Amino acid sequence: MELRGRNALVTGAGQRIGRAIAYGLIRRGVNVAIHYLRSEHGAKATMMEGEVAGVRVAMLKADLGDAAAAEALPARAAEALGGRLDIAVLSAATMERRPLAEVTPADWDRAMAVNLRGTFFAAKGAAAAMGEPGGAIVAMADLAAFQRWRNYPVHTIAKAGVVALTELLAKSLAPRIRVNAVAPGAVLLPEGWDAEARARLVASTPLGRLGTPDDVVRAVLFLLENDYLTGTTLVVDGGRLLR
Repeated sequence: MELRGRNALVTGAGQRIGRAIAYGLIRRGVNVAIHYLRSEHGAKATMMEGEVAGVRVAMLKADLGDAAAAEALPARAAEALGGRLDIAVLSAATMERRPLAEVTPADWDRAMAVNLRGTFFAAKGAAAAMGEPGGAIVAMADLAAFQRWRNYPVHTIAKAGVVALTELLAKSLAPRIRVNAVAPGAVLLPEGWDAEARARLVASTPLGRLGTPDDVVRAVLFLLENDYLTGTTLVVDGGRLLR
């Protein structure tokens, strides 16, 4: 896929990895619909970056915990960018530390609503918005999908579901739409992690460093540009999965 001139939706584009992905697409000449919920300041900064780069940009607020809002978002993005959608990068997510014994039904519902159900319905809406020309979807999984993080049980289950969803969608939507995922490892640490925890992660990573948002951005661009990839989850973790 040639990226320049394409229209893309990036969810969770007001902060962290989603914002980095939106920047990465803008730098490649992609028109971007910037989804956000609470990170309006970051979304505005991303929009300004697009305006400076000379591409079309739009800000779209939506709660992806609402399945109807998630499914409607891609059509809103297509309309805001001129009537079509070529790319959807589904990056919006939550991540809460909650050991198994402390998980409540509300914790479960909150994590599943955004991380899995929201991704499902946003992808469903993207497939409809892309129409017959088709396009490409990249979902955001997590290294947790392949490991079992005891202090993040619901997050782990939801992200494993994203990997299964990626494979199911790839089979269901081929050949019109390619669907892949990226599973980052230690890239942006959760708030509250101290220097000691960070040092332990570095020491236990085969490549000897933490990742950066740009590592994830490059993986997303690779999956978008390679037209012979679908149903793939690309792990970007410095080798941590090998441990």
